[in-house]
Amino acid sequence: MNETATTEATLLLVDDEPGILSSLRRLLRPAGYKIFTAEGGKAGLEILEHESVDLVISDMRMPEMDGAQFLEQVRIRWPKTTRILLTGYADVSSTIAAINRGEIFRYVSKPWDDNELTLLVRDALEGMRLRNENVRLLALTQAQNEELKDLNSSLEDKVRQRTSEIEQVNSFLNLANDKLKQNFLVSIKMFSGLMELRGGAMAGHSRRVADLARKLSSRLKIEAKEQQDIFFAALLHDVGKIGFPDSLLIRPVSKMNSEELGQYRKHVIAGESALMPLDELKDVSRIIRSHHEHFDGKGFPDGLEGSDIVRGARILSVINDYDGLQIGTLSERRMSADEAKALISQSGGKRYDPEIVDAFIEMLGGLALEADRGKAVSHADLKVGMVLARDLLSRDGILLLSADFTLNVPLIKQIQEYARRENHAITIYIRTDKN
Repeated sequence: MNETATTEATLLLVDDEPGILSSLRRLLRPAGYKIFTAEGGKAGLEILEHESVDLVISDMRMPEMDGAQFLEQVRIRWPKTTRILLTGYADVSSTIAAINRGEIFRYVSKPWDDNELTLLVRDALEGMRLRNENVRLLALTQAQNEELKDLNSSLEDKVRQRTSEIEQVNSFLNLANDKLKQNFLVSIKMFSGLMELRGGAMAGHSRRVADLARKLSSRLKIEAKEQQDIFFAALLHDVGKIGFPDSLLIRPVSKMNSEELGQYRKHVIAGESALMPLDELKDVSRIIRSHHEHFDGKGFPDGLEGSDIVRGARILSVINDYDGLQIGTLSERRMSADEAKALISQSGGKRYDPEIVDAFIEMLGGLALEADRGKAVSHADLKVGMVLARDLLSRDGILLLSADFTLNVPLIKQIQEYARRENHAITIYIRTDKN
């Protein structure tokens, strides 16, 4: 037993013979115990009522109240107090009664051995200390377990609450991101539309090329980011021509003189330069720069050939020329769709990537033309949540809203107000697919 526990222990010695009490006190006092004495059971009970006692040593034979009766009262009223009985050799039956009724820790026969009694008291107090410590630790563990349960419960609630908050924030961010993407697409289409304001053969060219480029990219199973870059490049591929005079803009390439041809060939570099400040369009600008390169290396501006030409530019080259042959920007005579297709097919492996030509020709055959063209709806019948299947254009061909735009109350009001102001009915094509 440690020094602190020994010093703090309190003992009660009970015997009707003062000499026995004196002997016990002299024996135990050097150990540092606090000692009370009582010359009978009743006196001992009175002390216990006022003092906190760790261990009681009681004689068996006492008048009025014997040791068995006294220790039984101690067990009932102060069960944590350790009990030791002093008894003579002739008191066997009384000792058994004391053991049964008082549930004593040990009994010691008279005359006792001083060393054995000292060790017995020390062991009894140590056992009591260990029991009390075990009770204290058990209570502490239970309290900590309850605190841990409460903490876990609180933590789970906080995690759920925080998760809910994060999900809500992510939902708002996703909505904001979708809105930004949609606005970005609208901006690009409006920027592309600047060329179409010049009128003539250019009207609708970029949108047609972009539509075919998106379908062909999807057919070739190109990764989504590259598909988007090709689509943007198709919309903006002629932006470098924005500074061309009308005379040059409407002149077919086959009719240009050397000076005009030199200026014309610079439009891809001008287009690249116009998009350079936008990091999001870095790959788009590279496609625009190279969309007049030829698969055999005889194109411009860098004379690239084969796979050195980025795939997006190889795709755009085919589709741009296919539409250009039909609108008269490449030659003076406008070709039919079949004639343009035949010429593109003949130039595979020379001017164009043969694999892309094959895929494009197959697509034009109808194998991949499954896009939803939309249901025609009057401006008066528009409803919130409808999605545009086609670009919404003004009477003059100016882009008002891009395809895939979801209509809301303000947009519907603006469209209807525009129709009233222009005094003509507007037909809007609404997606009928469930995607």
